[in-house]
Amino acid sequence: MTEMSDFLIDEESKVPDPLEMPEITPGATEGLKPFQAKPQHQDALGFPGELIDNWQETAIDKMGELLGKYRSLQVYLDSCVKCGACTDKCQYFLGTGDPKNMPVARQDLLRSVYRRYFTFAGKYFPKLVGARDLTEDVLDEWYSYFHQCSQCRRCSVYCPYGIDTAEVSMAAREIMDTVGKGQKYCNEIIGKVYTIGNNLGLPKKAIESTLEGLEEELEEETGLKISMPVDKPGVEVLLITPSADLFAEPHIQGLMGYAKVFHEAGISWTLSSYASEAANFGMFIGSYENMREVSLRIRKAAQDLGVKRIIFGECGHAWRIAYSFLNTLAGPFDFLDPRYPVPQHICEFTYGLMNEGKLRFDKSKNDAYRLTYHDSCNVARASRMGDMPGGQFEIPRAILRATCNHFFDMAADTIKEATFCCGGGGGLLTDDLMEIRIKGAQPRMRALQQVQEEHGVTHMAAICAICKAQFSKVMPHYGFDMDSILSVHQMVANAIVMTGSIQEKELQEEQQKEKSDAGASEGQAA
Repeated sequence: MTEMSDFLIDEESKVPDPLEMPEITPGATEGLKPFQAKPQHQDALGFPGELIDNWQETAIDKMGELLGKYRSLQVYLDSCVKCGACTDKCQYFLGTGDPKNMPVARQDLLRSVYRRYFTFAGKYFPKLVGARDLTEDVLDEWYSYFHQCSQCRRCSVYCPYGIDTAEVSMAAREIMDTVGKGQKYCNEIIGKVYTIGNNLGLPKKAIESTLEGLEEELEEETGLKISMPVDKPGVEVLLITPSADLFAEPHIQGLMGYAKVFHEAGISWTLSSYASEAANFGMFIGSYENMREVSLRIRKAAQDLGVKRIIFGECGHAWRIAYSFLNTLAGPFDFLDPRYPVPQHICEFTYGLMNEGKLRFDKSKNDAYRLTYHDSCNVARASRMGDMPGGQFEIPRAILRATCNHFFDMAADTIKEATFCCGGGGGLLTDDLMEIRIKGAQPRMRALQQVQEEHGVTHMAAICAICKAQFSKVMPHYGFDMDSILSVHQMVANAIVMTGSIQEKELQEEQQKEKSDAGASEGQAA
Protein backbone atom coordinates (compact mmCIF):
# COMPACT_ATOMS: atom_id res chain seq x y z
CA MET A 1 0.00 0.00 0.00
CA THR A 2 1.28 3.47 -0.89
CA GLU A 3 2.42 5.61 2.05
CA MET A 4 2.49 9.41 2.01
CA SER A 5 6.22 9.39 2.81
CA ASP A 6 6.94 7.46 -0.41
CA PHE A 7 6.64 10.66 -2.49
CA LEU A 8 7.99 13.40 -0.22
CA ILE A 9 11.26 15.02 -1.31
CA ASP A 10 13.99 15.70 1.24
CA GLU A 11 14.75 19.43 1.41
CA GLU A 12 18.38 18.78 0.43
CA SER A 13 17.51 16.42 -2.44
CA LYS A 14 17.00 17.44 -6.04
CA VAL A 15 13.49 16.98 -7.41
CA PRO A 16 13.50 13.99 -9.79
CA ASP A 17 12.86 14.63 -13.47
CA PRO A 18 9.11 14.23 -14.16
CA LEU A 19 10.05 12.25 -17.29
CA GLU A 20 12.52 9.93 -15.54
CA MET A 21 12.14 6.32 -16.64
CA PRO A 22 11.00 4.08 -13.79
CA GLU A 23 12.41 0.71 -12.85
CA ILE A 24 10.50 -1.91 -14.84
CA THR A 25 8.31 -3.88 -12.43
CA PRO A 26 6.13 -6.48 -14.20
CA GLY A 27 2.78 -7.02 -12.50
CA ALA A 28 3.24 -4.04 -10.17
CA THR A 29 -0.39 -2.96 -10.52
CA GLU A 30 -2.10 -6.09 -11.85
CA GLY A 31 -4.19 -6.36 -8.67
CA LEU A 32 -5.49 -2.79 -8.85
CA LYS A 33 -9.04 -2.62 -10.15
CA PRO A 34 -12.20 -0.65 -9.35
CA PHE A 35 -15.30 -2.03 -7.69
CA GLN A 36 -17.58 -3.77 -10.13
CA ALA A 37 -21.00 -2.32 -10.88
CA LYS A 38 -24.00 -3.82 -9.14
CA PRO A 39 -27.00 -5.01 -11.18
CA GLN A 40 -28.97 -1.80 -10.54
CA HIS A 41 -26.10 0.31 -11.86
CA GLN A 42 -25.91 -1.78 -15.03
CA ASP A 43 -29.65 -2.01 -15.58
CA ALA A 44 -30.08 1.78 -15.51
CA LEU A 45 -27.73 2.06 -18.48
CA GLY A 46 -29.15 -0.86 -20.44
CA PHE A 47 -26.35 -3.31 -19.63
CA PRO A 48 -26.60 -6.83 -18.12
CA GLY A 49 -26.49 -6.89 -14.32
CA GLU A 50 -23.81 -9.58 -14.12
CA LEU A 51 -21.48 -11.56 -16.38
CA ILE A 52 -23.77 -13.29 -18.87
CA ASP A 53 -23.49 -17.00 -19.75
CA ASN A 54 -22.45 -16.45 -23.37
CA TRP A 55 -20.19 -13.53 -22.50
CA GLN A 56 -17.33 -14.59 -24.79
CA GLU A 57 -19.51 -14.80 -27.90
CA THR A 58 -21.23 -11.52 -27.01
CA ALA A 59 -17.90 -9.76 -26.40
CA ILE A 60 -16.52 -10.87 -29.76
CA ASP A 61 -19.73 -9.80 -31.51
CA LYS A 62 -19.52 -6.42 -29.78
CA MET A 63 -15.93 -5.99 -30.86
CA GLY A 64 -16.98 -6.73 -34.43
CA GLU A 65 -19.77 -4.17 -34.15
CA LEU A 66 -17.36 -1.50 -32.91
CA LEU A 67 -14.84 -2.30 -35.65
CA GLY A 68 -17.59 -1.83 -38.22
CA LYS A 69 -18.95 1.33 -36.64
CA TYR A 70 -15.64 3.09 -35.95
CA ARG A 71 -13.15 2.66 -38.79
CA SER A 72 -10.53 4.41 -36.66
CA LEU A 73 -10.54 1.56 -34.12
CA GLN A 74 -9.45 -1.01 -36.71
CA VAL A 75 -6.81 1.40 -38.01
CA TYR A 76 -5.41 1.78 -34.48
CA LEU A 77 -5.36 -1.98 -33.93
CA ASP A 78 -3.72 -2.68 -37.31
CA SER A 79 -1.17 0.11 -37.62
CA CYS A 80 1.08 -0.18 -34.55
CA VAL A 81 4.66 -1.11 -35.52
CA LYS A 82 6.01 -1.32 -31.94
CA CYS A 83 8.35 1.63 -32.48
CA GLY A 84 8.38 2.43 -28.77
CA ALA A 85 7.67 6.16 -29.11
CA CYS A 86 4.80 5.95 -26.63
CA THR A 87 6.37 3.71 -23.99
CA ASP A 88 7.48 6.42 -21.57
CA LYS A 89 4.66 8.90 -22.29
CA CYS A 90 2.03 7.49 -19.91
CA GLN A 91 1.97 8.90 -16.38
CA TYR A 92 0.75 5.57 -15.02
CA PHE A 93 3.77 3.76 -16.44
CA LEU A 94 6.12 6.48 -15.18
CA GLY A 95 4.49 6.26 -11.75
CA THR A 96 4.26 2.46 -11.44
CA GLY A 97 6.89 0.88 -13.67
CA ASP A 98 4.36 -1.76 -14.73
CA PRO A 99 5.10 -2.49 -18.41
CA LYS A 100 1.42 -3.17 -19.12
CA ASN A 101 0.84 0.52 -18.43
CA MET A 102 2.95 1.36 -21.47
CA PRO A 103 0.37 2.55 -24.02
CA VAL A 104 1.50 0.00 -26.61
CA ALA A 105 1.23 -2.85 -24.12
CA ARG A 106 -2.19 -1.70 -22.93
CA GLN A 107 -3.38 -1.56 -26.54
CA ASP A 108 -2.04 -5.07 -27.08
CA LEU A 109 -4.37 -6.43 -24.41
CA LEU A 110 -7.21 -5.72 -26.85
CA ARG A 111 -5.17 -6.03 -30.05
CA SER A 112 -4.17 -9.63 -29.27
CA VAL A 113 -7.85 -10.64 -29.03
CA TYR A 114 -8.71 -8.66 -32.14
CA ARG A 115 -6.04 -10.54 -34.06
CA ARG A 116 -7.31 -13.91 -32.86
CA TYR A 117 -10.85 -13.41 -34.10
CA PHE A 118 -10.66 -10.81 -36.87
CA THR A 119 -7.44 -11.45 -38.82
CA PHE A 120 -6.43 -14.35 -41.07
CA ALA A 121 -3.04 -14.80 -39.40
CA GLY A 122 -4.54 -14.74 -35.93
CA LYS A 123 -7.17 -17.33 -36.77
CA TYR A 124 -4.72 -19.83 -38.25
CA PHE A 125 -1.31 -18.95 -36.78
CA PRO A 126 -2.15 -17.23 -33.47
CA LYS A 127 1.21 -17.75 -31.74
CA LEU A 128 3.10 -16.20 -34.64
CA VAL A 129 1.23 -12.90 -34.36
CA GLY A 130 0.64 -12.71 -30.60
CA ALA A 131 -3.05 -13.54 -30.86
CA ARG A 132 -4.90 -14.72 -27.74
CA ASP A 133 -8.20 -16.40 -27.01
CA LEU A 134 -10.62 -14.30 -24.99
CA THR A 135 -10.72 -16.08 -21.63
CA GLU A 136 -11.91 -14.97 -18.19
CA ASP A 137 -8.30 -14.32 -17.21
CA VAL A 138 -7.93 -12.01 -20.22
CA LEU A 139 -11.22 -10.29 -19.33
CA ASP A 140 -9.98 -9.74 -15.76
CA GLU A 141 -6.73 -8.34 -17.15
CA TRP A 142 -8.75 -5.93 -19.29
CA TYR A 143 -10.78 -4.86 -16.29
CA SER A 144 -7.65 -4.04 -14.32
CA TYR A 145 -5.45 -2.31 -16.90
CA PHE A 146 -8.10 -0.53 -18.94
CA HIS A 147 -9.09 1.12 -15.67
CA GLN A 148 -5.51 2.30 -15.24
CA CYS A 149 -5.84 4.50 -18.32
CA SER A 150 -7.31 7.98 -17.91
CA GLN A 151 -7.90 8.36 -21.67
CA CYS A 152 -5.72 11.48 -21.55
CA ARG A 153 -4.31 10.92 -25.09
CA ARG A 154 -0.79 12.08 -24.19
CA CYS A 155 0.64 9.00 -25.88
CA SER A 156 -1.17 9.82 -29.12
CA VAL A 157 0.70 13.14 -29.37
CA TYR A 158 3.98 11.23 -29.66
CA CYS A 159 2.76 8.29 -31.78
CA PRO A 160 3.98 8.71 -35.38
CA TYR A 161 0.77 7.03 -36.55
CA GLY A 162 -1.55 8.95 -34.23
CA ILE A 163 -2.87 5.83 -32.50
CA ASP A 164 -5.38 6.95 -29.88
CA THR A 165 -5.15 4.72 -26.82
CA ALA A 166 -8.16 6.51 -25.36
CA GLU A 167 -10.35 5.10 -28.15
CA VAL A 168 -8.96 1.62 -27.51
CA SER A 169 -9.68 1.91 -23.78
CA MET A 170 -13.18 3.21 -24.46
CA ALA A 171 -13.86 0.25 -26.76
CA ALA A 172 -12.62 -2.25 -24.16
CA ARG A 173 -14.80 -0.71 -21.45
CA GLU A 174 -17.87 -0.75 -23.68
CA ILE A 175 -17.30 -4.42 -24.48
CA MET A 176 -17.00 -5.22 -20.77
CA ASP A 177 -20.20 -3.32 -19.97
CA THR A 178 -21.98 -5.21 -22.73
CA VAL A 179 -21.19 -8.58 -21.14
CA GLY A 180 -22.05 -7.43 -17.60
CA LYS A 181 -18.63 -6.44 -16.21
CA GLY A 182 -18.99 -2.69 -15.72
CA GLN A 183 -17.37 -0.26 -13.32
CA LYS A 184 -19.42 0.83 -10.30
CA TYR A 185 -18.10 4.40 -10.10
CA CYS A 186 -18.91 5.54 -13.63
CA ASN A 187 -22.12 3.59 -14.12
CA GLU A 188 -23.62 4.60 -10.78
CA ILE A 189 -22.90 8.25 -11.57
CA ILE A 190 -24.51 8.11 -15.02
CA GLY A 191 -27.60 6.61 -13.37
CA LYS A 192 -27.76 9.57 -10.97
CA VAL A 193 -27.74 11.97 -13.92
CA TYR A 194 -30.72 10.15 -15.43
CA THR A 195 -32.77 10.17 -12.23
CA ILE A 196 -31.70 13.42 -10.53
CA GLY A 197 -29.78 15.49 -13.06
CA ASN A 198 -26.21 15.51 -11.79
CA ASN A 199 -23.30 13.30 -10.72
CA LEU A 200 -23.55 14.11 -7.03
CA GLY A 201 -27.27 13.38 -6.75
CA LEU A 202 -28.11 16.92 -5.61
CA PRO A 203 -31.88 17.55 -5.83
CA LYS A 204 -33.28 20.93 -6.84
CA LYS A 205 -33.94 22.01 -3.24
CA ALA A 206 -30.31 21.36 -2.30
CA ILE A 207 -29.11 23.35 -5.31
CA GLU A 208 -31.42 26.25 -4.47
CA SER A 209 -30.30 26.22 -0.83
CA THR A 210 -26.64 26.28 -1.86
CA LEU A 211 -27.18 29.16 -4.28
CA GLU A 212 -29.13 31.18 -1.72
CA GLY A 213 -26.24 30.82 0.72
CA LEU A 214 -23.74 31.89 -1.93
CA GLU A 215 -25.87 34.93 -2.83
CA GLU A 216 -25.80 36.02 0.82
CA GLU A 217 -22.04 35.52 0.95
CA LEU A 218 -21.52 37.54 -2.23
CA GLU A 219 -23.70 40.39 -0.97
CA GLU A 220 -21.79 40.51 2.31
CA GLU A 221 -18.48 40.55 0.43
CA THR A 222 -19.34 43.03 -2.35
CA GLY A 223 -22.37 44.99 -1.11
CA LEU A 224 -24.17 43.99 -4.32
CA LYS A 225 -27.14 41.72 -4.89
CA ILE A 226 -25.63 39.17 -7.25
CA SER A 227 -28.23 36.73 -8.49
CA MET A 228 -27.47 33.00 -8.83
CA PRO A 229 -30.73 31.68 -10.31
CA VAL A 230 -31.87 28.18 -11.14
CA ASP A 231 -34.55 27.30 -13.70
CA LYS A 232 -35.19 30.95 -14.59
CA PRO A 233 -36.81 31.15 -18.04
CA GLY A 234 -36.15 33.76 -20.71
CA VAL A 235 -32.60 34.64 -19.66
CA GLU A 236 -29.70 34.99 -22.06
CA VAL A 237 -27.31 32.27 -20.82
CA LEU A 238 -27.78 28.69 -19.65
CA LEU A 239 -24.73 27.84 -17.57
CA ILE A 240 -23.83 24.14 -17.70
CA THR A 241 -21.26 23.50 -15.00
CA PRO A 242 -20.04 20.47 -13.03
CA SER A 243 -22.09 19.71 -9.93
CA ALA A 244 -18.84 19.91 -7.95
CA ASP A 245 -19.21 23.70 -8.37
CA LEU A 246 -22.21 23.44 -6.05
CA PHE A 247 -20.56 21.27 -3.46
CA ALA A 248 -16.93 21.76 -2.49
CA GLU A 249 -13.85 23.98 -2.55
CA PRO A 250 -12.21 25.19 -4.72
CA HIS A 251 -15.05 24.54 -7.16
CA ILE A 252 -17.56 26.80 -5.39
CA GLN A 253 -15.18 29.76 -5.52
CA GLY A 254 -15.05 29.27 -9.29
CA LEU A 255 -18.85 29.36 -9.51
CA MET A 256 -18.85 32.60 -7.52
CA GLY A 257 -16.38 33.95 -10.05
CA TYR A 258 -18.74 33.11 -12.91
CA ALA A 259 -21.58 34.90 -11.11
CA LYS A 260 -19.47 38.02 -10.60
CA VAL A 261 -18.48 38.10 -14.27
CA PHE A 262 -22.09 37.69 -15.46
CA HIS A 263 -23.24 40.42 -13.05
CA GLU A 264 -20.55 42.89 -14.08
CA ALA A 265 -21.27 42.25 -17.76
CA GLY A 266 -25.00 42.74 -17.23
CA ILE A 267 -25.75 39.29 -18.66
CA SER A 268 -28.78 37.39 -17.34
CA TRP A 269 -28.17 33.69 -16.74
CA THR A 270 -29.46 30.59 -15.03
CA LEU A 271 -28.57 27.09 -13.99
CA SER A 272 -30.90 24.18 -14.76
CA SER A 273 -31.97 21.63 -12.16
CA TYR A 274 -32.77 19.21 -14.99
CA ALA A 275 -29.34 19.54 -16.62
CA SER A 276 -27.33 20.40 -13.51
CA GLU A 277 -24.21 18.58 -14.68
CA ALA A 278 -21.58 19.42 -17.28
CA ALA A 279 -19.71 16.13 -16.84
CA ASN A 280 -20.62 13.23 -19.09
CA PHE A 281 -19.24 9.90 -17.92
CA GLY A 282 -20.70 8.19 -20.98
CA MET A 283 -17.39 9.06 -22.66
CA PHE A 284 -15.37 7.28 -19.98
CA ILE A 285 -17.21 3.99 -20.52
CA GLY A 286 -17.06 4.36 -24.30
CA SER A 287 -20.83 4.46 -24.72
CA TYR A 288 -21.91 7.02 -27.29
CA GLU A 289 -25.52 6.05 -26.58
CA ASN A 290 -25.17 7.16 -22.95
CA MET A 291 -23.15 10.20 -23.98
CA ARG A 292 -26.06 11.18 -26.18
CA GLU A 293 -28.69 10.66 -23.48
CA VAL A 294 -26.80 12.93 -21.10
CA SER A 295 -26.20 15.54 -23.82
CA LEU A 296 -29.87 15.61 -24.79
CA ARG A 297 -30.69 16.80 -21.27
CA ILE A 298 -28.72 19.99 -22.02
CA ARG A 299 -30.63 20.53 -25.24
CA LYS A 300 -33.98 20.04 -23.50
CA ALA A 301 -33.05 22.44 -20.68
CA ALA A 302 -31.98 25.11 -23.18
CA GLN A 303 -35.23 24.75 -25.12
CA ASP A 304 -37.47 24.64 -22.05
CA LEU A 305 -35.85 27.73 -20.52
CA GLY A 306 -35.77 29.65 -23.80
CA VAL A 307 -32.16 30.80 -23.49
CA LYS A 308 -30.10 32.40 -26.25
CA ARG A 309 -26.75 30.77 -25.60
CA ILE A 310 -25.05 27.95 -23.67
CA ILE A 311 -21.86 28.47 -21.67
CA PHE A 312 -19.90 25.65 -20.04
CA GLY A 313 -18.11 26.03 -16.72
CA GLU A 314 -14.71 24.69 -15.71
CA CYS A 315 -14.73 20.97 -16.53
CA GLY A 316 -12.16 19.26 -18.74
CA HIS A 317 -13.88 16.29 -20.35
CA ALA A 318 -17.20 18.18 -20.39
CA TRP A 319 -15.57 20.78 -22.63
CA ARG A 320 -14.14 18.06 -24.87
CA ILE A 321 -17.61 16.58 -25.34
CA ALA A 322 -19.19 20.01 -25.76
CA TYR A 323 -16.60 21.14 -28.29
CA SER A 324 -16.20 17.91 -30.25
CA PHE A 325 -19.49 16.02 -29.89
CA LEU A 326 -22.37 18.18 -28.63
CA ASN A 327 -23.77 19.23 -31.99
CA THR A 328 -23.54 15.66 -33.31
CA LEU A 329 -25.02 14.11 -30.19
CA ALA A 330 -27.77 16.62 -29.44
CA GLY A 331 -27.89 19.15 -32.28
CA PRO A 332 -28.71 21.10 -34.24
CA PHE A 333 -28.89 24.06 -31.87
CA ASP A 334 -30.55 26.30 -34.43
CA PHE A 335 -32.93 27.65 -31.78
CA LEU A 336 -30.05 29.54 -30.10
CA ASP A 337 -28.79 33.01 -31.06
CA PRO A 338 -26.48 32.47 -34.07
CA ARG A 339 -24.28 35.41 -33.04
CA TYR A 340 -22.64 33.29 -30.34
CA PRO A 341 -20.58 30.10 -30.59
CA VAL A 342 -22.31 26.85 -29.63
CA PRO A 343 -21.06 25.98 -27.15
CA GLN A 344 -18.88 28.57 -25.42
CA HIS A 345 -16.47 28.08 -22.53
CA ILE A 346 -16.62 30.36 -19.51
CA CYS A 347 -12.95 31.21 -20.08
CA GLU A 348 -13.74 32.34 -23.65
CA PHE A 349 -16.57 34.46 -22.27
CA THR A 350 -14.42 36.10 -19.59
CA TYR A 351 -11.50 36.58 -21.98
CA GLY A 352 -13.78 38.29 -24.50
CA LEU A 353 -15.02 40.73 -21.87
CA MET A 354 -11.43 41.43 -20.83
CA ASN A 355 -10.48 42.29 -24.40
CA GLU A 356 -13.49 44.60 -24.66
CA GLY A 357 -12.36 46.44 -21.53
CA LYS A 358 -15.49 45.48 -19.61
CA LEU A 359 -13.74 43.88 -16.63
CA ARG A 360 -11.40 45.52 -14.13
CA PHE A 361 -9.06 43.62 -11.83
CA ASP A 362 -7.01 44.45 -8.77
CA LYS A 363 -4.18 41.94 -9.14
CA SER A 364 -2.89 42.68 -5.66
CA LYS A 365 -5.86 40.78 -4.22
CA ASN A 366 -4.09 37.59 -5.33
CA ASP A 367 -0.64 38.53 -4.06
CA ALA A 368 -0.85 35.74 -1.49
CA TYR A 369 -0.50 33.29 -4.39
CA ARG A 370 2.55 32.41 -6.46
CA LEU A 371 0.74 30.57 -9.17
CA THR A 372 1.22 28.02 -11.91
CA TYR A 373 -1.31 26.43 -14.25
CA HIS A 374 -2.17 22.80 -15.01
CA ASP A 375 -3.39 22.15 -18.57
CA SER A 376 -6.19 19.62 -18.21
CA CYS A 377 -5.69 16.84 -20.74
CA ASN A 378 -9.11 16.85 -22.40
CA VAL A 379 -8.95 20.61 -22.91
CA ALA A 380 -5.34 20.54 -24.09
CA ARG A 381 -5.49 17.63 -26.53
CA ALA A 382 -9.12 17.34 -27.60
CA SER A 383 -10.54 20.83 -27.93
CA ARG A 384 -9.86 24.47 -28.65
CA MET A 385 -10.93 27.85 -27.29
CA GLY A 386 -11.51 31.13 -29.06
CA ASP A 387 -10.72 31.90 -32.67
CA MET A 388 -6.99 31.24 -32.55
CA PRO A 389 -4.86 28.08 -32.66
CA GLY A 390 -3.69 27.24 -29.17
CA GLY A 391 -6.45 29.28 -27.56
CA GLN A 392 -7.08 26.47 -25.09
CA PHE A 393 -3.56 27.12 -23.75
CA GLU A 394 -3.35 30.89 -23.97
CA ILE A 395 -6.82 32.02 -22.85
CA PRO A 396 -6.69 30.54 -19.32
CA ARG A 397 -3.14 31.85 -18.89
CA ALA A 398 -4.20 35.31 -20.08
CA ILE A 399 -6.93 35.33 -17.43
CA LEU A 400 -4.48 34.31 -14.73
CA ARG A 401 -1.91 36.90 -15.76
CA ALA A 402 -4.63 39.56 -15.73
CA THR A 403 -5.68 38.63 -12.20
CA CYS A 404 -2.39 37.64 -10.56
CA ASN A 405 1.01 39.34 -10.23
CA HIS A 406 3.00 36.15 -9.75
CA PHE A 407 2.49 33.54 -12.47
CA PHE A 408 5.05 30.94 -13.56
CA ASP A 409 4.67 28.08 -16.02
CA MET A 410 5.98 24.60 -15.30
CA ALA A 411 8.60 22.96 -17.54
CA ALA A 412 7.75 23.23 -21.24
CA ASP A 413 7.74 19.45 -21.79
CA THR A 414 5.05 19.01 -19.10
CA ILE A 415 2.48 21.61 -20.19
CA LYS A 416 0.16 22.50 -23.06
CA GLU A 417 -0.22 19.59 -25.52
CA ALA A 418 2.49 17.67 -23.63
CA THR A 419 0.67 18.09 -20.33
CA PHE A 420 0.41 15.22 -17.89
CA CYS A 421 -2.94 13.97 -16.66
CA CYS A 422 -3.81 14.74 -13.04
CA GLY A 423 -3.95 10.98 -12.47
CA GLY A 424 -7.67 10.79 -11.70
CA GLY A 425 -9.36 11.35 -15.04
CA GLY A 426 -11.15 8.92 -17.33
CA GLY A 427 -13.31 7.41 -14.61
CA LEU A 428 -10.49 6.79 -12.13
CA LEU A 429 -11.56 9.37 -9.54
CA THR A 430 -12.71 6.79 -7.02
CA ASP A 431 -11.20 5.83 -3.67
CA ASP A 432 -10.92 2.16 -4.68
CA LEU A 433 -8.25 3.30 -7.19
CA MET A 434 -6.42 5.67 -4.84
CA GLU A 435 -3.08 3.91 -5.21
CA ILE A 436 -3.01 4.25 -9.00
CA ARG A 437 -4.27 7.83 -8.68
CA ILE A 438 -1.38 8.78 -6.40
CA LYS A 439 1.21 7.08 -8.60
CA GLY A 440 -0.33 8.44 -11.79
CA ALA A 441 -0.05 11.97 -10.39
CA GLN A 442 3.71 11.61 -9.86
CA PRO A 443 4.94 13.27 -13.10
CA ARG A 444 2.68 16.32 -12.63
CA MET A 445 3.62 16.60 -8.96
CA ARG A 446 7.33 16.44 -9.80
CA ALA A 447 6.89 19.25 -12.33
CA LEU A 448 5.07 21.24 -9.65
CA GLN A 449 7.85 20.54 -7.14
CA GLN A 450 10.38 21.83 -9.70
CA VAL A 451 8.56 25.13 -10.26
CA GLN A 452 8.11 25.46 -6.50
CA GLU A 453 11.86 25.05 -6.07
CA GLU A 454 12.74 27.47 -8.87
CA HIS A 455 10.11 30.20 -8.35
CA GLY A 456 8.57 29.62 -4.94
CA VAL A 457 5.21 28.62 -6.44
CA THR A 458 2.61 27.98 -3.75
CA HIS A 459 -0.55 27.15 -5.73
CA MET A 460 -1.71 25.62 -8.98
CA ALA A 461 -4.86 26.58 -10.91
CA ALA A 462 -6.91 24.34 -13.21
CA ILE A 463 -10.14 24.45 -15.24
CA CYS A 464 -11.23 20.85 -14.68
CA ALA A 465 -13.45 19.64 -11.85
CA ILE A 466 -11.85 16.18 -11.84
CA CYS A 467 -8.35 17.68 -11.75
CA LYS A 468 -9.28 19.88 -8.79
CA ALA A 469 -10.84 16.99 -6.88
CA GLN A 470 -7.90 14.72 -7.68
CA PHE A 471 -5.20 17.20 -6.71
CA SER A 472 -6.88 18.06 -3.41
CA LYS A 473 -6.52 14.38 -2.49
CA VAL A 474 -3.03 13.61 -3.83
CA MET A 475 -1.17 16.87 -3.17
CA PRO A 476 -0.54 16.08 0.51
CA HIS A 477 1.31 12.92 -0.60
CA TYR A 478 3.81 15.19 -2.37
CA GLY A 479 4.27 17.80 0.35
CA PHE A 480 1.59 20.32 -0.69
CA ASP A 481 -1.48 21.42 1.23
CA MET A 482 -4.75 20.08 -0.13
CA ASP A 483 -5.95 23.66 -0.75
CA SER A 484 -2.98 24.36 -3.03
CA ILE A 485 -5.23 23.66 -6.02
CA LEU A 486 -7.41 26.55 -7.19
CA SER A 487 -10.03 27.37 -9.83
CA VAL A 488 -9.11 29.84 -12.57
CA HIS A 489 -12.31 31.76 -11.88
CA GLN A 490 -11.46 31.74 -8.19
CA MET A 491 -8.63 34.11 -9.15
CA VAL A 492 -11.17 36.13 -11.14
CA ALA A 493 -13.51 36.24 -8.14
CA ASN A 494 -10.72 37.51 -5.89
CA ALA A 495 -9.45 40.23 -8.22
CA ILE A 496 -12.51 41.56 -10.03
CA VAL A 497 -13.51 45.13 -9.18
CA MET A 498 -17.26 45.33 -9.72
CA THR A 499 -19.08 48.57 -10.39
CA GLY A 500 -20.58 49.94 -7.17
CA SER A 501 -18.96 47.28 -5.00
CA ILE A 502 -17.19 47.63 -1.68
CA GLN A 503 -13.99 46.67 -3.51
CA GLU A 504 -14.41 49.53 -5.99
CA LYS A 505 -14.84 52.01 -3.15
CA GLU A 506 -11.79 50.64 -1.32
CA LEU A 507 -9.70 50.81 -4.50
CA GLN A 508 -10.77 54.40 -5.20
CA GLU A 509 -9.89 55.40 -1.62
CA GLU A 510 -6.51 53.69 -1.94
CA GLN A 511 -5.79 55.40 -5.26
CA GLN A 512 -6.82 58.78 -3.82
CA LYS A 513 -4.52 58.24 -0.84
CA GLU A 514 -1.62 57.32 -3.14
CA LYS A 515 -2.30 60.48 -5.17
CA SER A 516 -2.38 62.61 -2.04
CA ASP A 517 0.81 61.03 -0.69
CA ALA A 518 2.53 61.63 -4.02
CA GLY A 519 1.44 65.27 -4.01
CA ALA A 520 2.71 65.74 -0.47
CA SER A 521 6.07 64.23 -1.42
CA GLU A 522 6.39 66.57 -4.39
CA GLY A 523 5.56 69.53 -2.14
CA GLN A 524 8.24 68.56 0.34
CA ALA A 525 10.78 68.13 -2.45
CA ALA A 526 9.95 71.62 -3.76
